[in-house]
Amino acid sequence: MAETSEIEAPGVGAPPPAGLLNGASLFLDFDGTLVDIVARPDAVRVDAALIDLIAALSHRLDGRLAIVSGRGAAEVHRLFGGADVVISGSHGAELRRDGVIDAPARPVALDAAMARMQAFASAHPGVLVEAKPLGVGLHYRGAPQAEAAARDLAEQLAQASGLTLQAGKMVFELRAPGDKGSAISALMAMPPFAGSLPVFVGDDLTDEPGFAMAQAMGGAGVLVGPARASAAGWRLDDVAAVREWLTRFGKEGE
Repeated sequence: MAETSEIEAPGVGAPPPAGLLNGASLFLDFDGTLVDIVARPDAVRVDAALIDLIAALSHRLDGRLAIVSGRGAAEVHRLFGGADVVISGSHGAELRRDGVIDAPARPVALDAAMARMQAFASAHPGVLVEAKPLGVGLHYRGAPQAEAAARDLAEQLAQASGLTLQAGKMVFELRAPGDKGSAISALMAMPPFAGSLPVFVGDDLTDEPGFAMAQAMGGAGVLVGPARASAAGWRLDDVAAVREWLTRFGKEGE
């Protein structure tokens, strides 16, 4: 039975207790939270231990677990080896559950924006373009000196296309409307999440709407990485700390 008393956090910086998840709904970002960020987004792999951990947590929480990612829902599903887990992809614009993906039409403006980004990447070695179902990302992790030029291009494209501009960790993304806060709100209205309190774990600026929504609904956010101004009330140092915290909670239910 899910508990519904509001979660009180001391302010971002303190690590969350394992008991924070008792009776909660757990929402997990992917890159930078469950797996380390790597130079190329297509180089990420999900190990068997993580797949098993997510399955165990979902069972312990009676299905109240979802991955909430900026990646496409189909890609996240593939990375998890086809595991049966609820996935909100493309920053909340897609929802995969019960084997079906619900998503809006791809914005036609994305194709032209992607072509401009690919031309930019060709002229700036180290810059990568990541195609997504409902967005396109311009990654400059491999060419940090291109940040200002990449930002200028992304801002120009957003203004011309009407697409949403989202800044992240060494990436500028143009995408369809939506955010992780709206994703969590929508999921919390559905079974089996309804009637519980949300806990959202994430690392990036793209996760801030999720933290804010979780807090507004009486739950909590957990920031992954160095302390910074955030709507999250708790913090874990890195991906390894996230896995250790989740594993500890899972073992308490054995």
